[in-house]
Amino acid sequence: MEIPVELSQILINETVDQQIIILKEQDGDRSFPIVIGMPEILAIDRRLKGYELPRPLTHDLLANVIEQLGGRVSRVVINDLREHTFYARIYVLRDSKEIEIDSRPSDAIALACGLTVPLFVEDRVFDQLQM
Repeated sequence: MEIPVELSQILINETVDQQIIILKEQDGDRSFPIVIGMPEILAIDRRLKGYELPRPLTHDLLANVIEQLGGRVSRVVINDLREHTFYARIYVLRDSKEIEIDSRPSDAIALACGLTVPLFVEDRVFDQLQM
């Protein structure tokens, strides 16, 4: 089951390479951090703040390609956790067909932030985090 979550915090520390985002269950108390890189957290921060650059960066390019090919991102799902690594899927709707695209969570979230599409976490991922 997919649980709706929100990006509740982004923690940027310019003195280290590893940055943190925190996802929180929308209708509950569960939350967890994901460690990501500096370029990804800056992309998320920029997209959340609505900063537009004169030329598209990677996540903007991906959004443009999906749109130009007749698709739209419907949701992002953090779908797995294996050996301390999170996995995600980007779901694209095109011609009434749903396409699943494997992604790193940081890239999927950066894409979702710019498009304001919903974020979800598989319930089993929350279960694994509680162990």
